[in-house]
Amino acid sequence: MSIQQSRPTLYLSLPHNCSYLPKQTATTLFVDPSYSVGTQLYQDLLLIGFRRSGNLVYRPHCQFCRECVPVRIPVNLFTPNRSQKRIARTNQDITVFPAEPVFKEEHFELYRRYQARRHGGGTMDDPDPQKYIDFLTSRTLTTSFYEFRCNKQLLAVAVTDVLPESLSAVYTFFDPGETHRGLGVFAILWQIEQSKRLGLNWLYLGYWIKDCQKMAYKAHYKPLEGLIDGSWQTLNHK
Repeated sequence: MSIQQSRPTLYLSLPHNCSYLPKQTATTLFVDPSYSVGTQLYQDLLLIGFRRSGNLVYRPHCQFCRECVPVRIPVNLFTPNRSQKRIARTNQDITVFPAEPVFKEEHFELYRRYQARRHGGGTMDDPDPQKYIDFLTSRTLTTSFYEFRCNKQLLAVAVTDVLPESLSAVYTFFDPGETHRGLGVFAILWQIEQSKRLGLNWLYLGYWIKDCQKMAYKAHYKPLEGLIDGSWQTLNHK
């Protein structure tokens, strides 16, 4: 199924405060929430810069700002840097298991600890289990909750959509007490390798925002492709 064949209805939000850049106003283009976005259509939508949060498929559509750049890693060209190689060695004792995209108390407890330490007081630091599972899962896509374990201890969960040509990293949360492991970095490195194992071409990482610290880390994965002026091109960043 292609975007042209299905033609989902798109809506534009009212202006709202930007989640990433202070004192900025944003608008969001999103697919009709009642529309069933399957795996092939979502793959096509990723190609033109869309992303999902729960069942909402959206992309930034701001009149005067282009700071949100959709990015992806061409996994067969990726070369880890020295720091990433060190993190991979540090986590050789971890085994990763795929899990169904359903609520598990063990996952939720880890998510709550992660949010309290990393984003305490923020909108995602919420004790509501339903909001948690609604944020991470989709009613129409194939999603896996990859569990990162060491001696059965759950250290991280990488929520990942599995698509015809790529993996799409939805969200990763991890044990905030294991800072020496670099679990966020290791989860991306593992998803790159998983993409290769599945014969896929890309790992989508959402949006790169140069001046937003929590989004700028994506520039550390090279080569990194960004969607700029309607075409995917290798980003030249330091």
